Amino acid sequence: MRVFVTGATGWIGSAVVPELLGAGHEVVGLARSDESAAALEAAGAGVHRGSLEDVGGLRSVAAASDGVIHAAFKHDAAFSGDWEGASDADLRAVEALGEALEGSGKPLVVTSGTSLISPGGLGTEEDPPEVGTRVAAENAAVALAGRGVRSSVVRPAPSVHGEGDRGFIPILIGVAREKGVSAYVGDGANRWPAVHRLDAARLYRLALERAPAGTRLHAVAEEGVPVRRIAEAIGRALDVPVVSIPQEEAGEHFGFLAGLLGSDTPASSALTRELVGWEPAHPGLVDDLERGHYFQEARV
Repeated sequence: MRVFVTGATGWIGSAVVPELLGAGHEVVGLARSDESAAALEAAGAGVHRGSLEDVGGLRSVAAASDGVIHAAFKHDAAFSGDWEGASDADLRAVEALGEALEGSGKPLVVTSGTSLISPGGLGTEEDPPEVGTRVAAENAAVALAGRGVRSSVVRPAPSVHGEGDRGFIPILIGVAREKGVSAYVGDGANRWPAVHRLDAARLYRLALERAPAGTRLHAVAEEGVPVRRIAEAIGRALDVPVVSIPQEEAGEHFGFLAGLLGSDTPASSALTRELVGWEPAHPGLVDDLERGHYFQEARV
């Protein structure tokens, strides 16, 4: 297939591109900058210069493709406080890509997250999205199945880990360095789903190739790693005490991560594995932490 990938040089997208190329697909990646364009060319992919705001350009490239993977999100805007703007841009991009593929039967794979499922039980692929910034985009993607698009949604775990990670785990390491303790909330028994970046990339390819229209897939290798285990691994690596933080003090200690760290949000991928034959093969989160690369990069 000729596959258009948004977010092609992002954390997940930069693993999806070589996964697709290695399977014999042709890739065109969306690039906002010269640096991103050069990275795509070096990987062996084609380049479309543009951004999520250029919905006309998205429609044009999608229409000329055999399939689309939408992995981009305006994280810079979201983490600076404009969550609504990032969410709106995501929805407009999904709508534009869907319009381009309408009636074609071609695949469109859209990124969401297991964190959109309300906490309180083991989340499954059948649970609707209820919380977070990508609810509208996920629902729009699933609805495209009724308009002749083989649409699917991949929900990665909150922690997509691996070498080069700049997400939640490095933030926790940074907090532990700053505070001099590696902390968890309450008894730390609450669980955090996780997946290795390379396993997630393989699921995106399988979704493109095999996922039935209107399906939700979970990029979850570990249903729920107790947060205390994560804190203990960080504490061992940094040689700092591991301590409990009361719920009422979590916001001051962890900042915006407090809510996620204090919630119990396990998620299953049993239906995903059965549907597309996905089997994770890379290290789990704690094993990955114990390999040491997170702490070498944290000092840079």
